[in-house]
Amino acid sequence: MEISAADVMKLRKATGAGMMDCKTALMEAEGDFSRATEIIREKGKLVASKRADRAATEGVVLAKVNESGKTGAILVLNCETDFVAKNEAFVNFAQRILDAAIENNAADLDAVKALVLDGRTVENHVIEQTGVIGEKLDLPYFAKLDAETVVGYIHPGNKLSTLVGFSKAGVDAQVAKDVAMQVAAMNPVAVDKDDVPAEVVAKELEIAKEKFRQEGKPEAMLDKISQGALAKFFKESTLLNQAFIKENKQTVNEFLQATEKGLTVTAFYRYNLGD
Repeated sequence: MEISAADVMKLRKATGAGMMDCKTALMEAEGDFSRATEIIREKGKLVASKRADRAATEGVVLAKVNESGKTGAILVLNCETDFVAKNEAFVNFAQRILDAAIENNAADLDAVKALVLDGRTVENHVIEQTGVIGEKLDLPYFAKLDAETVVGYIHPGNKLSTLVGFSKAGVDAQVAKDVAMQVAAMNPVAVDKDDVPAEVVAKELEIAKEKFRQEGKPEAMLDKISQGALAKFFKESTLLNQAFIKENKQTVNEFLQATEKGLTVTAFYRYNLGD
C-alpha cells in the first residue's frame, strides 16, 4: 500500500526510529499508526534481547540541580560506542530522563525506571531506544542528594560528573563550583577522615604495615609508623583535608572557612565513566 511521507515523519517523531524503519513498520501494519508504533517497540525488545550480553561501557554522566538549589541528582546512561554517546539525540534522551527524575523527586534508580513518560515507563523507553539506536542501552546509576545548597558539575565530554552538598544556604556559586571541580579532579574517598569506612582504614593500615615490613622496619614499630602513613592518606584522600587545587597552600576546609565561617560539605557524589 501507499505510505505517505507525512505518516512516516509522524511515526519517526513519535518513536525516534529511522525513516526506513518507520516506513517498513507502517507497511507491515498496513498503515495502522498504533500497530506500527507497537512494531517499532517490539523491535526494540528483540534487539535488546539479542544484545543483552554486549558490554555497554560508553555513555553519558549528567548532573542537575532543581530550582530551589537544595536537591540534585546524577544519572548515567550507557551505550556500546563513543559514537552513540556523542550523538545529540542520545544525550537529550538521557537529559530528559534526568529532568523527569528531578521534577518527580525520584528517590532512587528503581523509582527513575518506573517514571512514566508519554504513557510508558522510563525502563521501557530505554528498551525501545535500544531498537532505535541498534546498541545495548543501560541505565545503571542514579544518585540523589539533598542539602541546604547543592551544586552539580559536568566535566566537558559528559563522562564525569559530581554533586556536592553544603551545610548552608546561598553558597557563592563560584565557591560551590570550585569544590565540585575539586571532587572531580581529586576523587576523594570521603568528606572527612571520620567518614572513611572502617574497612578502608584497616586496608590502608595493612598496606602501610606491609610496606614498612618490606623495608625492614622493626615489627614493634609498625603500628606506630603506620599511623603516620594513615594520616597522610587522610590528608590526600578526604575532601576537607585535601590541598585546594586552586590554592594548594590551603586545604579545602580552610578555603571554605575563609569564605564563610562554619561552612562545610555535608556529602558528595562522583561518577566517572572510566572508573
